[in-house]
Amino acid sequence: MVRKATVSDAEQLGILNDEFNGKGETTVENIRESLLNNQQEIVIVDDENGVLAGFVCVQLKKSFCYDEYMPEITEVYVLPEYRKQGIASKMITFAEDYCSMNYPLHRYELLTSEKNLIAQSVYGKLGYTNDNELHLSKRIKHIK
Repeated sequence: MVRKATVSDAEQLGILNDEFNGKGETTVENIRESLLNNQQEIVIVDDENGVLAGFVCVQLKKSFCYDEYMPEITEVYVLPEYRKQGIASKMITFAEDYCSMNYPLHRYELLTSEKNLIAQSVYGKLGYTNDNELHLSKRIKHIK
């Protein structure tokens, strides 16, 4: 069942995030805190009889330049044993529906790797297209 994540999902989300982004990126405590207090992020999960099969994260971007939000799907992950069952598509569709019902929207955005052709195929079937904008990032060195 696809649904919005709750604080009780924090431990399983921590395990999934370790598999997706690598160990040490965050803690279960930080995930709990984010699920409780982060008003800029919506986390959607697929719950298969108490086991989280995957998650989608949506950042609610808002600028004074636009009257509406531009939700950005920033993370999509499905456990390998649950792939090719349409779970990613169901979670993304749920996230889009949730955002559409709760926020005025400008458009949806989505980030993925140029090399992730499987994901691009899924996103294309959901109506996402390459808008030919270049995404740039800059790593910050943490001072200790």
